[in-house]
Amino acid sequence: MSHDHGHMDVPAAKTYDEKVSARFSFSVIITAIIFFAELIGGYLTNSLALLSDSAHVFMDVFALLLSWFAIYLAGKPSAKWNTYGFHRAEVFASVINGITLLLISIGIFSEAFERLQNPESVKSLEMLGVATIGLVVNVIVALRIKDFSKDDLNIRSAYLHVIGDAIASVGVIISGVVMHFTNLYILDPIMSFFIAIVIVTGSIRILKESGRILLEGVPRGVNVDEVASDMANVEGVESVHKLHIWSICSNISAISAHIDANSDESGERQRIMKELNTLLLEKYHISHTTLQFECVECDAPAIIEPLKHRERNSDDSGHHHH
Repeated sequence: MSHDHGHMDVPAAKTYDEKVSARFSFSVIITAIIFFAELIGGYLTNSLALLSDSAHVFMDVFALLLSWFAIYLAGKPSAKWNTYGFHRAEVFASVINGITLLLISIGIFSEAFERLQNPESVKSLEMLGVATIGLVVNVIVALRIKDFSKDDLNIRSAYLHVIGDAIASVGVIISGVVMHFTNLYILDPIMSFFIAIVIVTGSIRILKESGRILLEGVPRGVNVDEVASDMANVEGVESVHKLHIWSICSNISAISAHIDANSDESGERQRIMKELNTLLLEKYHISHTTLQFECVECDAPAIIEPLKHRERNSDDSGHHHH
């Protein structure tokens, strides 16, 4: 039985990027300034919507710092005790971001409900000015990290924080204008509800994507049957079985599979391996491959085969080993 491990010569999937770091550091600084401005402004104007927005901005700062640190960890080299490196740090950062967003939205819902029953006057003009500054800053930050958010769940979670806050700032501005001319102060808690809904929507999206990766689900947009069919259509491949596809992080996908080849010749197998790796990389963006040629013990090949625990045996002391 022979084992071949195909690894295409591709750039490192995640290294410490100085350009990303510079943009994150700038974003953290100006977002922190806006947090303090909205926090103080919300207190002085008695605006729950502005205070809610400041809480969201604080989470923006936290999300940006967390994502920034995760990028740094992901750039660390693999080690003997951690052969996949620290790429999953990005996913954990996304989970923490998603959970904190949910928690902050619960607080906003609670306070907004209480104020909805007892509306309080708001200094709408001052509130409007602070929210406008916040919107401008959110747009600047979003534009600076947008390009990096397309293929990276970690950066996308931070990006969604900022976008959500920009939407919230727009809502605060609209309610501020209306309250200034109508004194309908009930709009303040209503806008807070809107902000909380935006936050919850973003956090659920983040948690679903990061949960898929942590549970080693098939990468989004990849169909197992289609992958197996395309691999089997490579000349010299009879069938594909024991196929596993998963994500190491949001932009590194991996695959392992048994390949039933119709030739035992080394040169022919090298050709097959090269074509399979090219197919997987170019069509499915799977860069980490572990492909094993046909093994004699595969009596009933199946595309997907469940993983099995080692047999659980009890020793004389009653302890169980896995």
